[in-house]
Amino acid sequence: KCNALPSSPSWFVSFSAKDMKHRLGFLLQKSDSCDYSSSQGKKEKVSSSQRLSQEEVRKWADSLENLIHHERGLAAFHAFLKSEYSEENIEFWVSCEDYKKTKSPAKLSPKARKIYDEFISVQATKEVNLDSCTREKTSHNILEPTLSCFDEAQRKIFTLMEKDSYRRFLKSPYYLDLVSPPGAGCGPENCKRNHTHTLDCNSNIISQCA
Repeated sequence: KCNALPSSPSWFVSFSAKDMKHRLGFLLQKSDSCDYSSSQGKKEKVSSSQRLSQEEVRKWADSLENLIHHERGLAAFHAFLKSEYSEENIEFWVSCEDYKKTKSPAKLSPKARKIYDEFISVQATKEVNLDSCTREKTSHNILEPTLSCFDEAQRKIFTLMEKDSYRRFLKSPYYLDLVSPPGAGCGPENCKRNHTHTLDCNSNIISQCA
């Protein structure tokens, strides 16, 4: 089952793409990566809820939907897009998801205007790539905003990511470093790709990221 999406776009913390990629690598730590003695007890082991399984990560390659509806998959994809200077696409998508959860009708207009000004208007600080027809329709929609007023624009950006950046993500170290099977050996390529994710058995990085 996919993890719930964060309730606000502000969930994207101010890690650099490199920091995020490095931290995500530790989330795949297996229980056999560190030899805990029986005297250390269960409380010193990383709980399964704090680790990403290989099965979870492989499901991200099934569809963009699987990837961005998984909290840590969303984090990895955002880090990748940030490295390509196109993080506005996933941030717009997340903003739309958050907008559709708005319960108070009185909040629709200010939230819609904020999203429009940030991502859609000609002077938007994080302008997304929309065709003129979709942009015009969305501009009209926010005059009398409803929960679905960004649906078409959100679908267009989703499709754009699905056909372009998502495919590159699956071939990038941001994904490949996480999906590499444990104990795959240490050939020249593996060592080069995985050296930044060497696990420290005494590290508390897991608890910081989870």
